[in-house]
Amino acid sequence: MDFDRLTAVMRRLALEAGDCIMQIYNSDDFEVRSKSDQSPVTEADEAADELISAGLRAEFPDITLVTEEQAASHSDRADKFLIVDPLDGTKEFVQRRGDFTVNIAYVENGVPTRGIVYAPAKKRMFFTDATGASFEETGALAPEKMGELTPIRVSTPDNKALYVVASKSHRDAATDDYIAKYETADMKSAGSSLKFCLVATGEADIYPRVGRTMEWDTAAGHAVLNGAGGRVVRFDDHSPLTYGKPGYENPFFIAYAPGVDLQPA
Repeated sequence: MDFDRLTAVMRRLALEAGDCIMQIYNSDDFEVRSKSDQSPVTEADEAADELISAGLRAEFPDITLVTEEQAASHSDRADKFLIVDPLDGTKEFVQRRGDFTVNIAYVENGVPTRGIVYAPAKKRMFFTDATGASFEETGALAPEKMGELTPIRVSTPDNKALYVVASKSHRDAATDDYIAKYETADMKSAGSSLKFCLVATGEADIYPRVGRTMEWDTAAGHAVLNGAGGRVVRFDDHSPLTYGKPGYENPFFIAYAPGVDLQPA
């Protein structure tokens, strides 16, 4: 894989998809439907998926592509693959909250090694470069010209005063019970894969997810967190969270900065 090219393509497609999403987000109205699993889908999900999928297939025709909105792609299995959630946080989008993202990642042998997370409503972009290191880009976020890049790194956590981030739309008693095992200084809520990025930038120390997710929900944020020195492990046994699982479904997990004294499930 040419990682310089992959980075440039993922960045361009994420920005173009973000523009497409925001046009619909800022419109007077848009249709919301329910998929077979009862999760919401909008024309923004589908338009962004079409744009990203076409771009990736044109640039990397020999790499397997898995995308949330194309069920036929979920049966593909490969050691290396691209995985896309064109609009992560559809509930946030529908409620016109800004915590939704475009997620594109590249997985090698079960590990998301490259990824991009773009929050178009918040104008925040996080991605890995060709070496796998993670950055936040600021400035105009123009597809044709990269702005200023700031290297990002996880925090050095204080286990007597941890900063926790949890899901905005999927918060439940099980999550609160687990967070209660820690000594916390502050707790915030965020939607979509932005939670991984808040850990990656040091704005949070730990993000526990006690709920259902799919690999396309997490791969890009996981890659960004990896590149910032963070880790993602299974909730049950604290072994590394891997990708390419049957059905692309994740177990519960914990994303965190090394140094956090992880508590048992």
